[in-house]
Amino acid sequence: MLRQIKQEIKRLVPTSLYERYWYYRRYPHKLIYPIYLGWRYECPMCGGRFRKLVPRGLKFPVIAEKQIIGGGYRLNAHCPRCDCFDRERLIFLYLVRCSDFLKRPVRLLHISPEAQLERFLRSQANITYLSADLGPSRVDLRLDVTKIPIRDASIDLIICSHVLEHVPEDRRAMSEMMRVLKPGGAAILQVPISLRQETTDEDPRVVEPHDREQRFGQADHVRLYGRDYGARLTGAGFRVEPFSFSRAFGDAERQRYALLEHEELYVAVRPAGS
Repeated sequence: MLRQIKQEIKRLVPTSLYERYWYYRRYPHKLIYPIYLGWRYECPMCGGRFRKLVPRGLKFPVIAEKQIIGGGYRLNAHCPRCDCFDRERLIFLYLVRCSDFLKRPVRLLHISPEAQLERFLRSQANITYLSADLGPSRVDLRLDVTKIPIRDASIDLIICSHVLEHVPEDRRAMSEMMRVLKPGGAAILQVPISLRQETTDEDPRVVEPHDREQRFGQADHVRLYGRDYGARLTGAGFRVEPFSFSRAFGDAERQRYALLEHEELYVAVRPAGS
């Protein structure tokens, strides 16, 4: 009955109003946008200036207990103007300030693409952009990250942020990304990481959503990475080059862009000659 009522409302209400209603249901902060305006924070992706950003994230006890970076509730996670997230801003700033990927011809594979980062990368004349995802979303290529249908050594850059924690065979996924990268190519491979956990916690017997929330921090996560994440990437053949925005540009600059204090960017390079 409820479904029929919703369908009838959709039929009677003009499409533009219906779509606007659901937009503001999803992004309620847009209705009170002016209260975010100020000078404390700056979004590097849209240039907006704000006194605060929109909070986002989950609040499961394990996230605080294990100090999971890249997950959990963050007060200034979401830009109220362009809707980018803190992890998008970190990748954007690395690409713009600390890499040459925007200065030379690059073939880029973006797995489970973030909307604002995708828009920016597609606009770059030097980039041949390919988006990919497992589900039926609006991407160029549907794929399983453990079986990438792309020829060997054909990609210059992979961006795969907050995906591997969902993949049961993550080492196979790492090997596949290693395979499709050109020698000297790089993959930006972000995951939530526990700073209080030396080794990655995973157990294929943990399948119930509630159990995963309590142990891994989210219902669809199959593991919680520990400080051995870099070694895990090295084991797949990568040379890992962690990037800390705070170390590169200072803590005041990090705060200005509302980036996470302890988050590092994991840049995994396929060694030349491999």
